[in-house]
Amino acid sequence: MQPDETPRARHVAIIMDGNGRWAKRRHLPRAIGHQRGVEAVRELVRSLNETSIECLTLYAFSSENWKRPEDEVGDLMNLMRKFVKSDLPEFIANGVKLHILGNWRGLAPDIVEMLEDALERTAGGSRTLAVALNYGSQQEIARAAAKAAAEGEVTTDTIAAHLDTAELPPLDLLIRTSGEVRLSNFLLWQSAYAEMMFVDTLWPDFTPGHLKQALEDFSGRERRYGGR
Repeated sequence: MQPDETPRARHVAIIMDGNGRWAKRRHLPRAIGHQRGVEAVRELVRSLNETSIECLTLYAFSSENWKRPEDEVGDLMNLMRKFVKSDLPEFIANGVKLHILGNWRGLAPDIVEMLEDALERTAGGSRTLAVALNYGSQQEIARAAAKAAAEGEVTTDTIAAHLDTAELPPLDLLIRTSGEVRLSNFLLWQSAYAEMMFVDTLWPDFTPGHLKQALEDFSGRERRYGGR
């Protein structure tokens, strides 16, 4: 590989896993683990300008997470409210554009209103933070295929044009924390040729330094897209 061909990760996605285990190891409530997870998100977003990343996509709440205990779901929704309210001014000041994946309009009306306001107020940002909320990749693909069929021919191109990520750069790197090695219904279509990294670090302990190391590891990989 020539020096000018070194891969540069423009779009990185992260399955943020391990909040509960982080808390359990410290004999703390799961809610504290989720709070520390939000702090990890905040630090990562603040570090984006020091990286090659144009879009960071985070798996925040899956369509399957509704199966969790009601009090835990409530804690997660309240954390979302607090995060958007507290960090929106910083997003605007730092040129971070918010993008939402998933059936987020199915969330509580006040959260939907907050997200709509955040999307509008950050629209001029130069770097994107995409957040997957009430998201499931199989459902996303089914929705996109149905829209493509309603408009005419169903092809890989027409499906891709209707995915929640249609406006984002192609996915380069997908990271999952906590040592689990599965995609959990996240960006299945988009991951077709993405590089993947599964790290043992629990999400609350994942730092900008870990991300920097992942980007360095990515730059050493040879991406062949099915070729030789």
